[in-house]
Amino acid sequence: MVRAYVLLKAEVGEAATLAETSRSIDAVETAHVIAGDWDVIVEIEAPEVYDVLSTTATEMQDLSNVLDTKTYVSIDEE
Repeated sequence: MVRAYVLLKAEVGEAATLAETSRSIDAVETAHVIAGDWDVIVEIEAPEVYDVLSTTATEMQDLSNVLDTKTYVSIDEE
């Protein structure tokens, strides 16, 4: 399994809605509103790196209120 963390930038006032909506995506394990330069952090778990990238590039970027994303793939094994 591949684990990744995706940072999302939301439209003003939409961070909580975006976190809630992103939780409905199958690969998403958790989603939290955060403080700082980004608005939401999402943890994804998928069988392959391609699946992580596909989830981010299609499903997450297609959500309303998403202005930008940044994906970090974990390289350590649990």
